[in-house]
Amino acid sequence: MTFICYPKCTTCQKAKKWLDDNQISYDIRDIKQMNPNYKELREWYKQSELPLKRFFNTSGLLYKALELKEKLPAMSEEEQLQLLTTDGMLVKRPLLIDGGFVLVGFKEREWQEKLL
Repeated sequence: MTFICYPKCTTCQKAKKWLDDNQISYDIRDIKQMNPNYKELREWYKQSELPLKRFFNTSGLLYKALELKEKLPAMSEEEQLQLLTTDGMLVKRPLLIDGGFVLVGFKEREWQEKLL
């Protein structure tokens, strides 16, 4: 299982604490240092069965600076995936990736259902 996060993000810190408190083992990956590539993002998006917009960090400064709220609806899926690969700060976090599932963002109830 891979836990993809930004260490300074408080939601990521809460998610990490939750994983540790529940003694769930994982490999950690800093999204700022190792941004997901196109192949990974496409695979996770397909596996998650979530709308692609859920993979965007809509509360992030970069999302707002690029005015993506207005631009995303006009972009193709391909263009959106390519955009996500340009900067880890555009990607919603944390991500928890395992062979059978992809969790986007930290919703404790959802994580409990999948992991406990």
